[in-house]
Amino acid sequence: MAKPIGPVCNLRCEYCFYLEKETFYPDGEQYRMSDEVLEAYIRQVAEAHADIPELLFAWQGGEPTLLGIEFFEKALELQKRYAGGKPVRNTLQTNGTMIDDKWCRFLKKNNFLVGLSLDGPEELHDRYRRDAGGEGTFAKVMRGLELMKKHGVEFNILACVNRETSKRPLDVYRFFKEIGAEFIQFIPIVELAPNEETAQLGLQLGVPADPGNEGTAVRVTDWTVRPEDYGDFLITIFDEWVRNDVGSVFVMNFEWALVSFIGLEMPACFFAPKCGNAGIIEHNGDIYSCDHYMYPRYRLGNLLTDNLAVMMGSEQQKAFGEMKEKLPRYCLECRVLKACYGECPKHRFAVTPDGEAGLNYLCAGYKKYFNHILPYLKAMTDLLNAGKPVADIMDQTIIVLPRRDGRPGH
Repeated sequence: MAKPIGPVCNLRCEYCFYLEKETFYPDGEQYRMSDEVLEAYIRQVAEAHADIPELLFAWQGGEPTLLGIEFFEKALELQKRYAGGKPVRNTLQTNGTMIDDKWCRFLKKNNFLVGLSLDGPEELHDRYRRDAGGEGTFAKVMRGLELMKKHGVEFNILACVNRETSKRPLDVYRFFKEIGAEFIQFIPIVELAPNEETAQLGLQLGVPADPGNEGTAVRVTDWTVRPEDYGDFLITIFDEWVRNDVGSVFVMNFEWALVSFIGLEMPACFFAPKCGNAGIIEHNGDIYSCDHYMYPRYRLGNLLTDNLAVMMGSEQQKAFGEMKEKLPRYCLECRVLKACYGECPKHRFAVTPDGEAGLNYLCAGYKKYFNHILPYLKAMTDLLNAGKPVADIMDQTIIVLPRRDGRPGH
């Protein structure tokens, strides 16, 4: 995943963990990926995936559209040069405020998949997603969304679930359906409050839990979602989705749960048994183990002096990925372990009921959510095994779904 403009962004979202990464680069540095780094990145990605039939490039930030269309035109030229005739896919994550007709024509022509950051209705979105002047950004994001729909740009919604939005799950979900969103991902906001290590690094948020050393900070920010609230948020939306929208709205959180239940390879690193395959490249060519661990001790090297495949296959990176397998007994004995695998190590700063360190902060919410949806995952799997579409579950939920008051369904 590429961060071609580093942490530079035109917004100042209160919960953003990446803006502060400017701390790790010299004052006055140009936050723009040079042509030299861009070419090295695309060439080495192509070389490292010589045996894979398709290449994927993911562009994030900061806000990557600040680079302008010309940067991505150069990237496409290099992809064509080094892909060896293979198909190439590009994804672009954006806050949407810079999207205009010219951008839409470019994105559509070149088949970019756009991940649009949108947290819900205006009052919820603008609670934390504001620009540098403190103004809400909802209207600008919606303008960009409407332009993408007009031009037929493929997009999905990346919705952050904070303490406020977690209290209004149906308002959020129904809003996304009203605006025509077919693919949605709900991302829990969990951030540690500043601590001693943070102060030493000059950062505004706490350093994530180390996958090899669970860390000592336990205080979270005021916008961090509460564990059970996040579980209830997902459950409430799931119950509406499974009754009405299976096959027409794709909520990635639910898709991943079904993938896990069936036993297929998990595409989401945070729910996989181990991680280490989601490295990032910063604007200057630095390679880090993960964008949530962009700290000096997780730097693997630099593309201009080191080989990408060697760095990602290094013992350092293997050890980083394998640390995800280190779980407390409470997790190893959990009924829904295979749906979660302890989620992301950056959230493992809580303790188990018996005092063992390394429990995921969101554990109570995940446990509640995964246990709730297990019967429906089984029913979906039975449908697939019978050669029937998963959407047929909507004909069954009148019987199998419990009432919201906890009494048997009707």
